[in-house]
Amino acid sequence: MEQLRIRPLVGVFLGAGLLCWAGARLWNSVGTLPRVPLAAPIVLAAIAAILLATALSLRARLKAQRERRPGAKGVDPMMAARAVVFGHASALVAALVAGMYGGTGVFLLEYLEVPARRDQAYYAGASVLAGIGVIAAAFFLERVCKLPEDDDNGSDGAGAAPLV
Repeated sequence: MEQLRIRPLVGVFLGAGLLCWAGARLWNSVGTLPRVPLAAPIVLAAIAAILLATALSLRARLKAQRERRPGAKGVDPMMAARAVVFGHASALVAALVAGMYGGTGVFLLEYLEVPARRDQAYYAGASVLAGIGVIAAAFFLERVCKLPEDDDNGSDGAGAAPLV
């Protein structure tokens, strides 16, 4: 499994943002722009919290295992792999969703004097921030699930091999 990279996430974010900004302009000229749901930032924040809780749990269990504490619960490699895959998928979806709401929010900045549009702009901005939180939690989870490279493989040990 490849590492999560920031460049493709930024590309997805910017591409979705540009498309949604243009779509919002077009939609507004034809009719009424759909609302930004209040649930959007809440759901993204919940996903970020789940990823962060998973990363902290795995980190504590790996630390206990490393220190050979009695009764330390081990980490199943398949469970760690599933967590990393969930983190990767969540980061990609969060980049897409944050880009969508970011583009819509940029469009809504022109209409801040209208109270309903101002609220929608706030929800869109909160969604972008929550999406960034999901991406940060996914990077942290991936970092937790890395193991140092084995020197027996003939490598110089400068990098880190993923647990999965």
